[in-house]
Amino acid sequence: MIENNADMPKKLTKKTVLNEILDVLETVFISAFLITMFFTFVLRMATVKGESMLPTLYPDERILVYSWDTDYSLGDIIVIDCQESVVFSDDGQLEYRNGLGKQIIKRVIATEGQVLDIDFEKGLVYVDGKPLNEPYVTGLTHFDEGAFTGKYPFKIPEGFVFVLGDNRGISRDSRDMSIGLVSVDSVIGKAVMRISPVKKFGLIS
Repeated sequence: MIENNADMPKKLTKKTVLNEILDVLETVFISAFLITMFFTFVLRMATVKGESMLPTLYPDERILVYSWDTDYSLGDIIVIDCQESVVFSDDGQLEYRNGLGKQIIKRVIATEGQVLDIDFEKGLVYVDGKPLNEPYVTGLTHFDEGAFTGKYPFKIPEGFVFVLGDNRGISRDSRDMSIGLVSVDSVIGKAVMRISPVKKFGLIS
């Protein structure tokens, strides 16, 4: 008896096409998942608000933020989720308060273990006894906003950084009671690249 196999190629073809479609959908799904994870945990986008980082960053510029590296150092520009403020109590203990409740962009000035001092009369910032060379600032650091009045110089506690805005005259930063010391756990990431406007596309320093 001879079997009729005329329909077999058609069935096999349909099955093959279906498998190929499923393979493509699987690839698209995995790619979308990986891209989402990458832009959630490795690279994020942020928009500059306000003028506190002039002349380095201008309002409405869009930047890429690298979240994987948590080793922050002097000069790094970081994005902070400022939900709490940390200052020193009268007896020198860390005191936690409510923060600004929003994201801010500032520059790291001192990290854990370093000794920070600010001479508000001269407008100079000192780290470990040496004045910082800050070619990026607009104006000197003359304004004491009260977070650490009478406590300078002091050592940055473990797990914290001290931040300032580049536009010192108007910036709300670690000098302010609503920000104070910044926990590295509240840092979203490091600003690494300006992506908008296109004419200013490039790395951030």
